Amino acid sequence: MNNVSAILAISHFRFQDPLWFLALLALPLILWLRSRKKVTVLLIPYASAWHRPSLFAPSRWPLFAAIVGACLVVAGLARPQRVEEKQQSLSRGYDIVLCIDLSTSMLSEDYERNGQRLNRLQAIKPVIQAFIDQRPTDRIGVVLFESRAYTLAPLTTDHEWLSRQLSRIKIGIIQDGTAIGDGLGVALTRLDQASRDSGGKRLGAFIILLTDGGNNCGAITPMQSASIAAARGIPIYTIGAGQDGYVPFPVFDDKGNKVGYRRILADLDEGTLKEIATKTGGKFFRAADTGTIDSAFASIDKTQKIEFQAKSYLLTKELFHWVTIPGLGCIGLAALGAASRQKRSKPSSIIKKEVTAS
Repeated sequence: MNNVSAILAISHFRFQDPLWFLALLALPLILWLRSRKKVTVLLIPYASAWHRPSLFAPSRWPLFAAIVGACLVVAGLARPQRVEEKQQSLSRGYDIVLCIDLSTSMLSEDYERNGQRLNRLQAIKPVIQAFIDQRPTDRIGVVLFESRAYTLAPLTTDHEWLSRQLSRIKIGIIQDGTAIGDGLGVALTRLDQASRDSGGKRLGAFIILLTDGGNNCGAITPMQSASIAAARGIPIYTIGAGQDGYVPFPVFDDKGNKVGYRRILADLDEGTLKEIATKTGGKFFRAADTGTIDSAFASIDKTQKIEFQAKSYLLTKELFHWVTIPGLGCIGLAALGAASRQKRSKPSSIIKKEVTAS
C-alpha cells in the first residue's frame, strides 16, 4: 500500500497590530496646527519653514516627505506580515486491481447513453476512467481476461499512463472464452507481488471484477480464487454487466463492418458472482444499464475510501523593515530640508533688522 503526503500552501498578507493605524488620525490635527505658527513652533520641529504655503508646492517637499515618512513608520509599527498557511495531508492509498472481461459477448449492445446504443465495453470504459480519476492516491492495476488472463497494467500511480492503456483495450485480442478464475488468480498475484515489494503489508487492497458471463474455461475456478482472496483478506467486488434474456449482438462482414444484429442469450452466472463477493467480504452489483454501472462504482468508491488526515501550521515573515526604514529615511530628509530652509531664511531676517535700525 502506498504512502502519500501532500502539502497545500496558501499565502496572504496581514497586519499583526492594526490598531497602530489609529495614530494616523493625528495627522489632520498636526496639519491644522502648522497653520498656527506659535503653536506649531513648539510642537513640530522646523515648522516655521513649513508655514502656510500649499502642501504640494515645490518648496513644501519637506512637509510632504515628513507625512509620507510618518505613514510608513505607523505602517511598520502595525507589523505587516506575509503569512503562509500550510496544510499537510497524510494518507495511505489502496492497491486496486480492475479485472475486466473481454470475451466476445462484451460486444452486445444492450446499453444506451444519450440515445446512442453502446456495447458493454463502451459503456464501462468512461465509468472506469472516472473511478481512476477520483482516486489519485491509489495504485491501480488492470488485468484482462478472455480464455486466458494477462496483465494490461501493473499497479501504478501514473494514472495518465494507465488511462492511455485503457483507451487501447479491444475485444477479441486473444481466443474467445471467459476464464474468470484465471483473471482473479492473476489479479491476486499482482497484489501479492506488490505487498512483497512494500514490506509484506497487504492492508488496503481489493479487486473489482467486471464480467458479463459465466466461467467456461481456465486452469482455476472462480471459487478457488475467491478462497485464496479470502485467506489473504482481499475483498472482491463483483459487477455483473448486461441485461438479462436475449440481447442485440452485432454482426460484422469480412471487412469488420457492422451489417446488422442477431439476438443472443445472456449467460451471466449471477449466483457465482454473489458467492465470490460474500466469501471475500466484498459486494455484488447488477449493472443492467449505464445508471447502475455508475452506482456500482460510486458505491465501491465510497466504501473503500480513506479519509485524509490533515494538520495545518502557519509560517509568518515580518515585513516591517520594508516600510519602517524608508519611513525613517523620509523623516530624515524632511528634517534636513527644513534645516536648510531655516539657514537660507536667517540672513534675510538679519538684513531686514539692519535696514530698520538705520
